Amino acid sequence: MKAFVVDGYRKQAALRQADMPIPEPREDEVLVEVHAAGVNLLDAKIRNGEFKLILPYRLPLILGHDVAGVVVKVGPRVRQFKAGDAVYARVDDFHIGTFAEFVPVKESSLAFKPAALTMEEAASLPLVGLTAWQALVERAGLKAGQKVFIQAGSGGVGSFAIQLARHLGATVATTTGTTNVELVRHLGADIVVDYRTQDFEDVLRDYDMVLNSQDGKTLEKSLRILKRGGKLISISGPPDPAFGEAIGAPGLVRLIMRMLGAGIRRRARRRGVDYGFLFMKADGSQLREITRLIEAGAIHPVIDRVFPFESTNQALAYVESGRAKGKVVVKVQ
Repeated sequence: MKAFVVDGYRKQAALRQADMPIPEPREDEVLVEVHAAGVNLLDAKIRNGEFKLILPYRLPLILGHDVAGVVVKVGPRVRQFKAGDAVYARVDDFHIGTFAEFVPVKESSLAFKPAALTMEEAASLPLVGLTAWQALVERAGLKAGQKVFIQAGSGGVGSFAIQLARHLGATVATTTGTTNVELVRHLGADIVVDYRTQDFEDVLRDYDMVLNSQDGKTLEKSLRILKRGGKLISISGPPDPAFGEAIGAPGLVRLIMRMLGAGIRRRARRRGVDYGFLFMKADGSQLREITRLIEAGAIHPVIDRVFPFESTNQALAYVESGRAKGKVVVKVQ
């Protein structure tokens, strides 16, 4: 099968297009013929080596985390899916590889594709949808009437998280550039801060939650707009000790994580704020909850561009540029 492979960790290095053997699904996996694959900043960060301490992949590595496609083979312990089913998923860490014609996926991480969505639309959703769900619902327990600040509202995670927070009944604030103000308002943002002309710290006060996806300076400012008892959840770091324990990191790696996040945790405690790092995980049951929201019309995919499979490197470069409005997808089949 054709696939795009990382041979070594290098920033902005092109993935190598290679012929690889079609994988055999394990007992609890299905083999999916990939029709479309979402492209995420996480893919670039893994290629660059930014996660090699916490995700020590064996190279060469087929990249790609999001998939939509059709089941072609099932393992003997699989019960929910059969050949011919249209499915989608964020594949598990250490089992990634959706920039390929076929990928094995754990049954527990898989869900049926929403019938009304194209393969490209479905492939755009799992990673960003699960990230937003795990931050807003699982970790923050966001409720109607609360106020949430979602950074970078026109990006992949932001465009999904705004819709989810709106569905939950929260008041939603976000940041974006001038040209995307109407887009994020259409998605459900109540307060839009144009980062080119405004500083969100001058506009927002007493928020219940912040979903941080930006740099350290933005993280520090986010602390100051939260009320006591508020939650600051960051998907861009720094990691916390709970994350190190959750992934079973070696002792030295856990120590490094503890040191990296010590400052922000200390400052959060002083302000009576709960800080946590989120590195989302694959979860088929949560994806089914997201499917229900899609089918009810509460969530809509936001896709910027669809690239042909042979242009996967260009798609990844476009995501890295930071210009995408919503998601970028490659069409494989």
